[in-house]
Amino acid sequence: MSDDDMFEDGDDRPVRGYETRRADRTRALVVTPAFRGLVEGPVRSPEARLEEAVGLALAIDLDVRDRRLVMLQQARPSTFIGKGKVEELAELAKAEDIELVVMDTALTPVQQRNLEKALGAKVLDRTGLILEIFGQRARTREGVLQVEHAHLTWQKSRLVRSWTHLERQRGGFGFLGGPGETQIEADRRMITERILKIERELEQVKRTRGLHRAGRKRVPYPVVALVGYTNAGKSTLFNRLTRAEVMAADMLFATLDPTLRSITLPHGAHAILSDTVGFISELPTQLVAAFRATLEEVIEANVILHVRDISHEDAEAQGADVIAVLRDLDIDPDDSRRVIEVWNKIDLLDEGAREHLLATAARREPEARPVPVSALTGEGEDVLLAAIEARLSVGRETVIVTVAPEDGAGVNWLFRHCDVMERRALENGATRVTVRIEPERIEGLRRRFAAVEDAA
Repeated sequence: MSDDDMFEDGDDRPVRGYETRRADRTRALVVTPAFRGLVEGPVRSPEARLEEAVGLALAIDLDVRDRRLVMLQQARPSTFIGKGKVEELAELAKAEDIELVVMDTALTPVQQRNLEKALGAKVLDRTGLILEIFGQRARTREGVLQVEHAHLTWQKSRLVRSWTHLERQRGGFGFLGGPGETQIEADRRMITERILKIERELEQVKRTRGLHRAGRKRVPYPVVALVGYTNAGKSTLFNRLTRAEVMAADMLFATLDPTLRSITLPHGAHAILSDTVGFISELPTQLVAAFRATLEEVIEANVILHVRDISHEDAEAQGADVIAVLRDLDIDPDDSRRVIEVWNKIDLLDEGAREHLLATAARREPEARPVPVSALTGEGEDVLLAAIEARLSVGRETVIVTVAPEDGAGVNWLFRHCDVMERRALENGATRVTVRIEPERIEGLRRRFAAVEDAA
């Protein structure tokens, strides 16, 4: 066997957070092709890619009987991997009675068809696998529509003459005669019609979301959006900051639909925290397009928290993947006035690694300094909330309001509409309150209170 046809041995190592076997699940084999040679930029190791692929398979409850890392010099047009590799996989699939082979790469329809024939099992590529996961995770009407749109768009692109039922033709009607439309044309037409219907429904969802967003601006509450690689701990951090109970599990794509909750900042002001879908490497373009309405919460956010699992061996590569998606959304990930990098899961680091991490963070410029946290234990929560408040306070002015003794609701009004920095009772019974407020709202503040002065 040539060097190009070498296999890395499979193993039965458990994947964190999952059971690896159960009798009633679909028996699956996970294969991760990896190319030899140097690649520019941060890249994950082939072994980590394989483990992630197994995690994706287990996320839809597949019974992963084996996993294989396949090293390649180049992709083959017919089967992506070489003939020798296909033969060995076929023997393994037969021996393990494999029903589904997951190929952790994007396959063409022809490659998928040829592999299915050679392996004697259904073949699912990375795009199809992620679409399956999203299909299972979607809970809201919007999420279901977005996933169906992405799946149909992907399916439409794969309507080629690869299956026998697409080679049949249906006859014409009455005197028109002719061969009629082919099955492939009929399938494409039906899919196109369904896609157009979904797009109309999603447009209504977008309008509704826009109305909600406009309503929040009138309050106004600033929006803070959580983004990050899947399984970086976003939902756990969301629960920690909001005291909510959103599903948070050690599982890829544990949550899919966006969730919004209110948070209270250190000086009493409120903000809306939005938990969004996790990103992943090689995220199908159909999903990025379909979830554009959901990701508009990120696009419109005042502050973005880029949550990273800093304990993961591929933290740099995962961070690069998230940054790439942010750039696709026309968001500048280097804008430190808006984006805060959150280094999560520091509780998983040993003492030496933790000290090195904190020293690395301290060397950054103050305005671009990442915030180390543990969403599980709460460590760093106060620092993160202060960093959020500092970003939201940029451009605000500090003024001093003297609230008359008879204005009992005045202080409460200030807490609801401003950042209260200091509060002090005066001898005459009045209350002196130092607040931060947006410049455009100062006029309204002066109308509400008679005694307003600029802070020294």
